[in-house]
Amino acid sequence: MNSITPSKHILKSLSSLDTTTLIPGKIHHHQSKRARICNIKAIYKQETRNFSAGLVSNRADWQTSCAILASNVVSQQSTEKTDAEIVSINGVHRTLDLVPVQQETNLPKPLSITDLSPAPMHGSQLRVAYQGVPGAYSEAAAGKAYPNCVAIPCDQFEVAFQAVGHWIADRAVLPVENSLGGSIHRNYDLLLRHNLHIVGEVQLPVHHCLLALPGVRKEDLNRVISHPQALSQCESTLTKLGLNVAREAVDDTAGAAEFIATHNLRDTAAIASSRAAELYGLQILADGIQDDSSNVTRFVMLAREPIIPRTDRPFKTSIVFAHDEGMSVLFKVLSAFEFRNISLTKIESRPYKNRPIRVVGDASTGGTAKHFEYMFYIDFEASMADLRAQNALAEVQEFTSFLRVLGSYPMDMTAWSPSIRDL
Repeated sequence: MNSITPSKHILKSLSSLDTTTLIPGKIHHHQSKRARICNIKAIYKQETRNFSAGLVSNRADWQTSCAILASNVVSQQSTEKTDAEIVSINGVHRTLDLVPVQQETNLPKPLSITDLSPAPMHGSQLRVAYQGVPGAYSEAAAGKAYPNCVAIPCDQFEVAFQAVGHWIADRAVLPVENSLGGSIHRNYDLLLRHNLHIVGEVQLPVHHCLLALPGVRKEDLNRVISHPQALSQCESTLTKLGLNVAREAVDDTAGAAEFIATHNLRDTAAIASSRAAELYGLQILADGIQDDSSNVTRFVMLAREPIIPRTDRPFKTSIVFAHDEGMSVLFKVLSAFEFRNISLTKIESRPYKNRPIRVVGDASTGGTAKHFEYMFYIDFEASMADLRAQNALAEVQEFTSFLRVLGSYPMDMTAWSPSIRDL
């Protein structure tokens, strides 16, 4: 695994900050059909755009022509006040509390509060936010995505989003789906709420271990703790090991290992990575206890600005859309991609929180019906520099009242094997 530098501080909740921003790329339903067509052509300039060797001419040109992918970077001025970070947003000063985490003294020297400066200059280390504590699978994903980065642990997914938005971190690496547990819905909702862009993806094989304090035997255990997905992914193996004990869910896998070490719990085991065992001084009672060896988690890399799409390597594009008339538009949207031979790799629906229920019919006659409204997230295998993708989105815009491109980014094409231990 690539070497990364862990941070001393785990970022706590930043909920007091006002991170509500206008969603770029929103297509208003009151636009006429002709105006919409002109709009999408203005965005992508598909008649005049010249993609030389699959690369847009320059970054400024791309951000000007692709308004859906453009964003306003939140500026920040910070000063140090004891153990807190002062953030200025629209002239209003708010405080980010950085709470130190108790860790083993033999861990590498952590990132200090004085290092939380504006974005790094060329050649400096990237600061990458992830959810969890040191030893979490997300930390390993951050190290795979950005070797030699400074990893900043955050106690919540939303804190990682906010850390990038407020220039505390340069990137965030967060999970969006697992091959066994499915989608991480919370992060799909946060992608829509925050004005960040997907700039890459990384797939990480998950290798679970059963950890306990040195000298503890399996016969001494009364409970097993871990993240809910880790518990479900190891359920059958735990039963085969004879561990018919209580199983309790905690926030994350490495946090379970840290909890056992901190409280000296000799009747409790954790499901976590081998790196967590190393960091917190635990022994491995059983190795590779996941029920399915083909257990992979997909992470996305988030940044304040989009990258320039290319056509000289495999790219993936992620979008989100909705329609005022419900789900009947879904078939038309999917047809726009099928007609152009663009493969979809994922489709996910989430409640349309601004209008979760749609009522149809006549209330006076009692013939009303209520339908749930959804937003749809789609990943497809094409770059936004590809005219097929541009034309597909031009057609999709005809059927939708809201459309946003979350990012167009290189696909993770690295080979992996279930037998290889990445942690």
